[in-house]
Amino acid sequence: MFKYLTLIIVMLLTWQAQAVSITVNSNKNEPMANAVVWLTSEVLSSDSSQADTLYSMVQKDREFTPRILVVPQNAKVEFPNADSILHHVYSFSEAKTFELKLYKEQPKAPLVFDQTGVVELGCNIHDWMLGYIVVVDSPIFDITDNSGHVNLIVEPGEYTLNVWHSGFGDISHVESKKVTIGQAPFIYKVKQAITEQFDFATDEFDDY
Repeated sequence: MFKYLTLIIVMLLTWQAQAVSITVNSNKNEPMANAVVWLTSEVLSSDSSQADTLYSMVQKDREFTPRILVVPQNAKVEFPNADSILHHVYSFSEAKTFELKLYKEQPKAPLVFDQTGVVELGCNIHDWMLGYIVVVDSPIFDITDNSGHVNLIVEPGEYTLNVWHSGFGDISHVESKKVTIGQAPFIYKVKQAITEQFDFATDEFDDY
């Protein structure tokens, strides 16, 4: 009897939460790396521990690291400067407008990102520096790997699949689709064309 009860409990736990495989392809059916993927639903509750986590967007080698950071709504983000030179971080985005004037090492306090949306970052000293913070209203999110693939741990049910990529012509636009999550993997093909991404090399002998 005990053995059967244990088996039922294991089956229920397996059914409640499982890894769902999602692949994101471009409109040309090419795998899309660095696409932000998250799931939302009316019954999906936020994870308070995620919002309490301190996230970091580091400036290192005159680049934002990571280039794309995904955080839940109301998350705190710090902006440490790991370079030996000054940075001046700012954003004019609707989801979060702020300015961290010239500083080294650590700003005084992290910033709270209380509105969902895409926050585009720049440095007022180094024009090539570009980064993004994607603020989502969900505890279920991740970024695709080089094969356009991501695994999300989620209970089976009805969700809205949301996809964003820095190559979107309008970076404030998020593509969304109603989906039924089960055990089977599925592929999402984005609707809009993707702008080619460029990496601007910096001169290691520059001192600014």
